[in-house]
Amino acid sequence: MIKLLNFELSRALRDELLLLDSQAMKNRWIVLSASVLFQTVLGGIYAWSTFSPSLMEVYGLNNAQSSFIFGLTIAVFTLSMIYAGRLLRKRGPRLTANLSAFLYMTGYLLASVSNGRFILLLISLGVITGAGIGFGYVGPISVSMKWFPEKKGLITGIAVAGFGGGAVLLSTVAGIFIDSGTDVLLFFRWMGILLGAVLLTAAQGMAEPTKTGAGTLPSSVRVSDKARTPQFLLITAALFAGTFAGLLVIGNLVPMVREAGLSGAHAIAAVSVFAAGNAVGRISWGHLFDHFGFASIPSSLLFFAAAVFILLLPLSSWLLLLMSAVLGFGFGSCFVIYASAISRFYGIDSFPVLYPLAFLGYGAAGIFGPVAGGQLADSTGSFDSAIIVSLAVLVAAGASTLWGLRFFEEKSRIELPLQADLQDS
Repeated sequence: MIKLLNFELSRALRDELLLLDSQAMKNRWIVLSASVLFQTVLGGIYAWSTFSPSLMEVYGLNNAQSSFIFGLTIAVFTLSMIYAGRLLRKRGPRLTANLSAFLYMTGYLLASVSNGRFILLLISLGVITGAGIGFGYVGPISVSMKWFPEKKGLITGIAVAGFGGGAVLLSTVAGIFIDSGTDVLLFFRWMGILLGAVLLTAAQGMAEPTKTGAGTLPSSVRVSDKARTPQFLLITAALFAGTFAGLLVIGNLVPMVREAGLSGAHAIAAVSVFAAGNAVGRISWGHLFDHFGFASIPSSLLFFAAAVFILLLPLSSWLLLLMSAVLGFGFGSCFVIYASAISRFYGIDSFPVLYPLAFLGYGAAGIFGPVAGGQLADSTGSFDSAIIVSLAVLVAAGASTLWGLRFFEEKSRIELPLQADLQDS
């Protein structure tokens, strides 16, 4: 069975490579560069904490209002991905990328003339910009995998590493300007104009390969049926578990470090090294998926669980910083392994529709993870209980996916994705 599985995977990869002509193979690096640039701009949403102090101090927003704007942005981002994925599949990546650029630009420009009024900021940033991020997130990943079918995991990791790195880059630049006295709404205007222009330029590089070969055979399996398979449910549950634990930790990392008796400088450093580990992890886990396939799913969850467990031990300041990087490394797997798994198992043509559905697990984790961590800490007086909950979720998911690996190796796996899904709907 394993030999047959390897043969079928090799045949599928060969068919995908035949779709690329020699000239296209040379141009795919331009597409990858545009994809990384696009993701880097969109990833700036995670620099929100850089802007919220100015919005509160200058324009009178409170913590709850600032958090609600960011939370709504993430919610709209994840929900709009579902429609964007279907549009991408029907009309191609350039249209969705241009819509993303337009919505992103419009949102920040409207925010810049809001005079700091909460409802206008909520609509412009939470709804419009959030939708722009959702329309732009799936396309670069999908397109990059089509251009590099032989390295889907690594290429996905490189693309989403840009999304993770965008927050570090934007927060650094924004911090310099805002600390020097630049009004936050004026900075939003610059973001709308300059970063919107970058997105529009990068959008023109979003092109799928020209199909010059026969490709794969049509399938009668509908995407809606694939979303009900045990493999997809395992992937979605694992994505929720990994991001739940990761968001619980990163959402409370600063108070965790302070609770350990370390300084504010150490807390800021912990966030920075977590972000660095996250970026490295996205690329590294993508490379590991290319080599080890679906076994990377339980491996990543159990690796993350081991890192979380170490937080329960007494750690020196430098060990705590090291573990922050390791935690970021584990968290980074969530944004590459599951995308690669869906593409490999169900086929690249189903990816734009299926991945946004699985990504709803991340949206749910974003609601429950940080909140659960804070509430447990408030009720018990320590973050140890929150860490234990994260550990339990990760171990349960790791054990479930380890047991569920058999689903990815059964005959149904060969029949489902390798019968090509160019005609499913």
